[in-house]
Amino acid sequence: MVTVADSRREEILTWLEEVKDPEVPVLSIRELGVLREVEVSGDEVVVVMTPTYSGCPAMHAMEADVVTTLARHGVPNARVRTVYAPAWTTDWISDEAKAKLAAYGIAPPARVESDDLVALRRRAPVECPYCHSVNTIVRSEFGSTACKAILFCNGCHQPFELFKAI
Repeated sequence: MVTVADSRREEILTWLEEVKDPEVPVLSIRELGVLREVEVSGDEVVVVMTPTYSGCPAMHAMEADVVTTLARHGVPNARVRTVYAPAWTTDWISDEAKAKLAAYGIAPPARVESDDLVALRRRAPVECPYCHSVNTIVRSEFGSTACKAILFCNGCHQPFELFKAI
């Protein structure tokens, strides 16, 4: 049996697709995996979010966008609760969202195969999102944001960003 709260929750999840990551505007917060849950109790709505990393500068903008978007859809009593456990991982980004990243010109993160930080540091060859060559090199471990690195493709001679696996 579907409750009113359940159907309202699904409607709210649909509206939250409008809220994009300001640093990667091709992805919604749901696609990025920072949207963890929507809790509905009477007129109160609590959106549970996990930042990509502690101190993420985009988190406050996303929280404000959630509240504004829900208010625009007639949900005046919405608030955001930020949780840090479990810690966000790039494994929460769906395959469809990773394809959107590549189409946008950002190499998507590889699947995290290990908890061993040394193993994570040895990155597999990164495919260029433009020409699909793996003849790429890291130019900087930090791109426009701390969660991205700058790479260069020796195939098509294009610089591009990589969304780092966490």
